[in-house]
Amino acid sequence: MENALHTAEIAAKQGEVPVGAIVVDSKTGRIVATNGNQMVGRHDPTAHAEMLAIRAAANMVGSQRLTDCDLYVTLEPCAMCASAISHARIRRLYFGAFDPKSGGVEHGARVFDHATCHHKPEVYGGIGEKKSAELLKNFFATRR
Repeated sequence: MENALHTAEIAAKQGEVPVGAIVVDSKTGRIVATNGNQMVGRHDPTAHAEMLAIRAAANMVGSQRLTDCDLYVTLEPCAMCASAISHARIRRLYFGAFDPKSGGVEHGARVFDHATCHHKPEVYGGIGEKKSAELLKNFFATRR
């Protein structure tokens, strides 16, 4: 999670909402892909950290299925990202801060709880929650 937090800090310095995501090979522990939010810089509402990290990991692995990979992200994924996690068949999801407003895993859409969900990863929320939440809070405090 420390690597995801570092990536989120870099995103904040670029004017992006500070969210970082890391895809790790569960068998070797090797980082396969890392990315932060890039919605502003790319002018792309889908350029969430998770989406970019999953795309890069799939390209690196050479498959749309990331069954031997775990995803670490600093904020509870939204419904779009949770769907991508399911479609990629991510093995485990670890996230930092909970997102009662826009989350799609423990809040809101609860994508993995639907009978139509293709794959439900093991989910562990609240990992590094304090640091993740503080980073987000500080980022938005400077913009108000």
